[in-house]
Amino acid sequence: MDKRLSDLLSLLDLERLEDNLFRGQSHDVGAPQVFGGQVLGQALVAASRTVDGRLVHSLHAYFLRRGDLNAPIVFEVDRSRDGGSFTSRRVVAIQHGQPILTMSASFQIREPGLDHQAPMPEAPPPEELRDLGDINAEILAQVPEKVRSFFRRQRPFEFRPVNPPNYIKPVKSTATKQVWFRLLDRLPDDQPLHRCLLAYVSDYHLLETATLPHGISFLQLQMASIDHAIWFHRDVRVDEWLLYVIDSPSASGARGFGRGTIYSRDGTLVASVAQEGLIREHSKWTSPAGKQK
Repeated sequence: MDKRLSDLLSLLDLERLEDNLFRGQSHDVGAPQVFGGQVLGQALVAASRTVDGRLVHSLHAYFLRRGDLNAPIVFEVDRSRDGGSFTSRRVVAIQHGQPILTMSASFQIREPGLDHQAPMPEAPPPEELRDLGDINAEILAQVPEKVRSFFRRQRPFEFRPVNPPNYIKPVKSTATKQVWFRLLDRLPDDQPLHRCLLAYVSDYHLLETATLPHGISFLQLQMASIDHAIWFHRDVRVDEWLLYVIDSPSASGARGFGRGTIYSRDGTLVASVAQEGLIREHSKWTSPAGKQK
C-alpha cells in the first residue's frame, strides 16, 4: 500500500479511550492549522464506531476553532437516539479543553424506496487530464515561500481538474469547477471507511470555487471553513475515479458558499456537499470606522 494512504488510514484509526470517547492525531498538509477534512473524517469515524449495522446518510458540522497540529484531538460522542430505522449521533472534537468542531450525523438501515437522480454533466475522462500535483510543481518557484509546503505536499488522493486553476495570474471565470479524484491505492470493500474518506476529501476545492468570479487567488486571501454538510445518497468507492462537480451561487459578507455533487465514473450520483466559509482579502481589511487600513 502507498505510504501516503497508509498514513491516512492510520490517522483515521482513532484510539478508543472509553465507550464514547476517542483520541486522534493530526498530519501536516502544508497549512498552519489542522486540515478541516481531517477533523471531519475523524469525527465521522468516532460516530460510526458507536453504530452497528447502519450507514451514515448525512452529516452537518461546524468548525469552531483552528486545530493545533501538535496536540491530540479528543472526540466525544453523544448517542442521541437509536430508533427502529435511524440512529443519531452528535460528536464534539476537543483540543486544549475547548471544542474545535461539532458534528451531527444520522445513520440508517438499508431500505428499498423511490430512486432517481440528476444526471452527471459532460466531462473529459481523467486519463486526458493532468494531475494537480504536477501542475503545482511547475509553479512552485513562483509562489510565496510560506505556502510552498502546501504545494509540495504529496497527498493520498490524486486530483485531476478539468480546468486547472491559475494561482499566479488568476482571471475572472464562472463559479463552477469539475475535478476528478481517487485514492492512490486500492482499499477493502468497507463502506463505512469509504464514506469517512469521502468526508475527508470533500473539503478540498469546495470553498475555492467562490473566488473564481473575482479573479483572485487564494494566496491573497484568508480562507477557512465555517460549516460543512454531506448527504450520502448511494454506496461509494473512493479508490475509483469520482467526479466532483462544484458551483458557488453566492459570496457576500466575507463568506463564500459552495455546493458540490459527487458522481462515480458510470454517472451514479453518490453524494452531495455544501459548505460556507470565511473569505477575506488581506489588502482590504477595514477599521471599525469602515476605512481601509
